Amino acid sequence: MSEFKVPHKRYRRDNDVESNSDDEYVPYVPVRERKKQELLKLGRLSKLKEESGKVKISSEELDDDESEGQVWGRKSNISLLDQHTELKKLAEAKKESEMEKQLKEEEKILESVAEKKALMGVAELAKGIQYDDPIKTSWTAPRYILAMPEERHENVRLKLRILVEGEEIPPPLKSFKEMKLNKGIMAGLSQKGIKKPTPIQIQGIPTVLSGRDMIGIAFTGSGKTLVFVLPLLMFCLEQEIKLPFKPNEGPYGLIICPSRELAKQTFDIINHYMTFLERSNYPRLRSCLAIGGIPVFESLDVIKRGVHIMVATPGRLMDMLDKKMINLEVCRYLCMDEADRMIDMGFEEDVRTIFSFFQGQRQTLLFSATMPKKIQNFARSALVKPITINVGRAGAASMNVIQEVEYVKQEAKVVYLLECLKKTTPPVLIFAEKKQDVDAIHEYLLLKGVEAVAIHGGKDQEERSKSVDAFRKGQKDVLVATDVASKGLDFEEIQHVINYDMPDDVENYVHRIGRTGRSGKTGIATTFINKANDESVLLDLKHLLIEARQNVPLFLSELESENEKYLQLGDERGCSYCGGLGHRITDCPKLEAIQTKQASNIGRRDYLATSAADY
Repeated sequence: MSEFKVPHKRYRRDNDVESNSDDEYVPYVPVRERKKQELLKLGRLSKLKEESGKVKISSEELDDDESEGQVWGRKSNISLLDQHTELKKLAEAKKESEMEKQLKEEEKILESVAEKKALMGVAELAKGIQYDDPIKTSWTAPRYILAMPEERHENVRLKLRILVEGEEIPPPLKSFKEMKLNKGIMAGLSQKGIKKPTPIQIQGIPTVLSGRDMIGIAFTGSGKTLVFVLPLLMFCLEQEIKLPFKPNEGPYGLIICPSRELAKQTFDIINHYMTFLERSNYPRLRSCLAIGGIPVFESLDVIKRGVHIMVATPGRLMDMLDKKMINLEVCRYLCMDEADRMIDMGFEEDVRTIFSFFQGQRQTLLFSATMPKKIQNFARSALVKPITINVGRAGAASMNVIQEVEYVKQEAKVVYLLECLKKTTPPVLIFAEKKQDVDAIHEYLLLKGVEAVAIHGGKDQEERSKSVDAFRKGQKDVLVATDVASKGLDFEEIQHVINYDMPDDVENYVHRIGRTGRSGKTGIATTFINKANDESVLLDLKHLLIEARQNVPLFLSELESENEKYLQLGDERGCSYCGGLGHRITDCPKLEAIQTKQASNIGRRDYLATSAADY
């Protein structure tokens, strides 16, 4: 056992303390210097230089690194020019990381809004039926065209600004003769004064005649209707010659339009060419019109004799299919005109239901002047190896239209209309958003002695048809309408379109002004705007005017958005959801409105509803 030692007490001596403090003295190091030494220990200084060259830097690291760069710059013998270059690199890296962040966010949004279910019939989806090869047809391009090298075809497309996507694209044909159209159709074309095809027809008609599925996008008034009408007449004629249609058989071709007026116009164009085919001693073809507002027995009368082509609106077509008045057993050709408008207007479920009535593979064509990326991707799910033909940017305004934008106060609009009507000779088309505005403008113009007619969804079909016919024949000078007249309608000689109010959607604006400046002629479009308009729509309008090289008024050019720097980001210009050029999908008002509507409808299902969507 170790002895216990009593600890000695130690006493502090002053002289010892003094000697110790001299030995242990540490000079004061400023905070900045200490921070630098810490950084050197951790190896962060070298890391800073590496990171300045990289793109992905988190915002927190960036803040630290910038302060480190300043420390390093002040203490080192580095010229100001080198410091400036270093800081510039840091700023660019930060900017690029923001851009990348924006692109990732947009991709997420696009994925979330993308339709999970393909645009196909219920039976096809359930059985997992998928068609891998397009329909084969008896048509081929002339041999001397096929013998030409692919470079020649590319040069033709480049010259005419035709953009194509897809596999095994048929060659573009620069005349109707090369397309091997029969003499009856050629006679119909020459009677209308159509001598040579437009760019969309040069590439589109050979594509359709080859049996390929197609998405056709071209500016308003570029002749999209003939791209699907002429090949359909050729196919129907071939079927009738091989084996005549018996009673209650057909239709072979189905054309779906979003509005009654557009369906009637397409029906009239088909009948024009059918008349010339009959005159050229070809078998008689029959077409039928199925739209709301006209008696069903008129359509049934043609169906009973066997029908080749049917032009319809989704509502009446659904009704006739449900009641088994018609069937689509022999239907092998489906065209959706203004397809994006139809999906936008809520006909998507109806279209899906219509698809389920088809008995086999069909050739599907989609056409529009405005088709955003979101709808193009969705539509492709219904097509087999589709070819996308694009003449100009989807959603771009026609270059033949002079666009004028004027600031007019709400209360002064009606009076100012009369001033605007003096700009050109009649006929003039006036668009308004609301039905009551249409009626008010119509009444005011009649009081002032202007020969005017009006159409909107609230009027019955007979009145609508009479008004459009009177305006088309030149008996009336002014047509006042809501957006029912903005999609696809073709009025000859219209030199002036007036937008009484700016639509909430820039796509509607493009369709409205596209009623003038058609078939290579020029026209004027005047739009009234004021403080009541939403800023995002005005920004879209501003960028649309810049793109079309139009005069941008001062009050529009002064408008600036926070996200202006992101507008040219990625492959897609502007918004990939609605096609607006003044914003990105992250700020899309249309998407926001749809999401708000969906959120408000949660838990409010109408169990007594009998719409197509409920089956």
